[in-house]
Amino acid sequence: MRLTNSLLKRIILEEASKMKNSRSVEDVHAEELDADEFGSDKGLEKKIDYMKALKIEESRLRKRIEKIAETRRRIARSL
Repeated sequence: MRLTNSLLKRIILEEASKMKNSRSVEDVHAEELDADEFGSDKGLEKKIDYMKALKIEESRLRKRIEKIAETRRRIARSL
């Protein structure tokens, strides 16, 4: 099926009519928080710190793997 001008216009009009029938933004009730209240979640900070620690550990392990691979190549050449 090809996307023609008339088909595109029809799709846009259908979506616009759906949006008119849907609830407006004013109907949605959301809890408002101050910035200091939002940042009080210590779980997020712990997760970020844990990810940083994992990244450091990963880089250390990658260096060790590279040394092991180099040693392996050296031994294989000497055989």
